[in-house]
Amino acid sequence: MSLQVEKSEKNTAKLTIEVPAEKFDAAVKNAYNKNKGRFNIPGFRKGKAPFEMIKKMYGAGVFYEDAVNEVIDATYPDAAKESGLEIVSRPEISVEQIEEGKNLIYTAEVAVKPEVTLGEYKGVEVQKVKADVTDADIEAELNIVREKNSRLITVEDRGVENGDQVTIDFDGYVDGKRFDGGKGEDYPLVIGSHTFIDTFEEQLIGKTTGEECEVNVTFPEEYHVEELKNKPAVFKVTVKEIQRKELPEVNDEFASEVSDFDTLEEYKKDIAEKVKTEKEQAAKTENENRVVEKVVENASMEIPDQMVNEQVAGMVNDYARRLESQGIPFKQYCEITGMTADKLGDQMRPQALKRIKTRLTLEAVVKAENITASEEEVEKQFDQMAETYKMEKEQIKNMFGEEQLNQLKEDLAVQAAVDFLVAEAKLAD
Repeated sequence: MSLQVEKSEKNTAKLTIEVPAEKFDAAVKNAYNKNKGRFNIPGFRKGKAPFEMIKKMYGAGVFYEDAVNEVIDATYPDAAKESGLEIVSRPEISVEQIEEGKNLIYTAEVAVKPEVTLGEYKGVEVQKVKADVTDADIEAELNIVREKNSRLITVEDRGVENGDQVTIDFDGYVDGKRFDGGKGEDYPLVIGSHTFIDTFEEQLIGKTTGEECEVNVTFPEEYHVEELKNKPAVFKVTVKEIQRKELPEVNDEFASEVSDFDTLEEYKKDIAEKVKTEKEQAAKTENENRVVEKVVENASMEIPDQMVNEQVAGMVNDYARRLESQGIPFKQYCEITGMTADKLGDQMRPQALKRIKTRLTLEAVVKAENITASEEEVEKQFDQMAETYKMEKEQIKNMFGEEQLNQLKEDLAVQAAVDFLVAEAKLAD
């Protein structure tokens, strides 16, 4: 195998790989042996037709695709290593010469890890996020608990008001015809929740139990069903029940029912401590983000498009897997929302670019400051993993090969770089 490396603009490179003819011919024969059973040649039992006969019937290139894949799988990793480049993308393969008896020549377009030029990174100035707990914070937490412990009271003596939960039957029409998904019975709807489109909920205000009415709305332009976009619709609605939400009074009795404390004062003190812990953690994270963002802003680098594309693809796949784990197939999600993988990728692209720049900048800080993860830090990480996954520490360690262990050390070093930058930063009050 011979290799030529040609560096291109914006941190890309082209590897030209030439594989000896005998290696390619051997791969063609391997492809024949694997696939000959699917060819029907008159005069031969299935799977027994000679190589030359299949070539004559179907053409010389009938086995080329499998052969090329075999050769690339066998030669590209060595070529990538020999190139000396820090490749950060999958190769875009193009076959330049393919013919039996001749060397196979193919090229691999790749993205190369960009060089980062750090600007000011020690002592950057950012506005500090504080973690003060206010009475409003405690009140907000109390209101959340009140909402969870509220009850619904049926209303008979008035019409629908904002905030009520109503039970309705509805039947929707567009252009005088019913449409799919436009009918519902005993549907619970909170007025003011904006669950329904346009002014549907507002038009129910004032209606009484048992009253029938017509609600006129227009479907939004971004509605997920194509044929309903921008279409005016009429819903025939029957209000079957009106319920108002009754919140419990905040007092000692309330505190004793919803917590382990006997008095409201004790309960509020506990809430304040928990809120303070949460706000301190949030403030720490936000201060880290502000410092790192400033350091990234001061750095310069040129990110190859392929690198961003791969980051986007990974983010889309992660999103799809999270949906699947919640029982929502990605295809179904796209049908409901009108989203596509490409649209989702376009939305995620700025975040993908930010992630890449952040990681590269932090890696540059690691290098500049000679930051490494100690064995003690690695062991501590394994301890945390063992606790999280309820496994023996040695089991966890045995799951890590050399590559995974190196990645763990890199991640720990990057986090140490974040801690270093924050410690060096000037956080203004």
